[in-house]
Amino acid sequence: MTDHATTPEGTPAGAGRVKVDTSVPASARIWNYWLGGKDNYPVDEAAGDAYATAFPGIVTIARSSRAFLRRSIRHLVEEAGVRQFLDVGTGLPTEDNTHQVAQRSAPEARIVYVDNDPLVLAHARALLYSSPEGATAYVDASLYEPERILEAAAQTLDLTRPTALILSGILGHVGDYDEARDIVSRLLAGLPSGSYLSINDGSRGTDPEYERAQDGYNETGAVPYFLRPVDKITGFFDGLELVEPGVVSVPLWRPDGTGPGKGEPKPIGQHGGLGRKA
Repeated sequence: MTDHATTPEGTPAGAGRVKVDTSVPASARIWNYWLGGKDNYPVDEAAGDAYATAFPGIVTIARSSRAFLRRSIRHLVEEAGVRQFLDVGTGLPTEDNTHQVAQRSAPEARIVYVDNDPLVLAHARALLYSSPEGATAYVDASLYEPERILEAAAQTLDLTRPTALILSGILGHVGDYDEARDIVSRLLAGLPSGSYLSINDGSRGTDPEYERAQDGYNETGAVPYFLRPVDKITGFFDGLELVEPGVVSVPLWRPDGTGPGKGEPKPIGQHGGLGRKA
């Protein structure tokens, strides 16, 4: 196990100094609550319940996003042969984190997590438990610093080898679309041919109730998250070879019966896909 930003004991530098305000709800902890995680407080549960009252489908969206992440990682490991992962905008640890899914099939896989949320930093030690054959690392950096992310990731990953860039539910926090595309392009520029891009984000055009709930949430003064039309999400993959079935609502991306709900998967306001850099 390696980490450029850890103490000799393996704890992320600064983790012991992080102060968490438990009187104000935080989006990372609310998402963790919807996923069934335990790293949240009553104030987060109250906020999550209030959102779910306005839009009950939010729990399905959160869990469908996580199920897409699992399926896409398994495809990358078992079918594409990828052994390196750069997960930017990690969020709080929960079940089936990237390293757990990847190393289940390929113990030698190496994973770098990136986030600059102090809440995530406080819990990041849970992300650093690697299989003996592989490695995990945590980088405290902002999505808006692509070159810094790549430089730090290179201390754990061999960026001359194919690497999967994972951007799960993070690009919606970048309000300007051109800026979001620029961030993706700069991150991909540091990865070689044969690398992959995995994205899933909230979308417009499928569920008006979700759109109203999210627009209302954004108006509360909380950290906003902007839903985008599907063609805009598809635009992040320009220049890449899309893996079938392309960019679709996440329950429809190679369903295997392990996602939330029963019966045939149904479209929701969350779209994603996987693309290969030629």
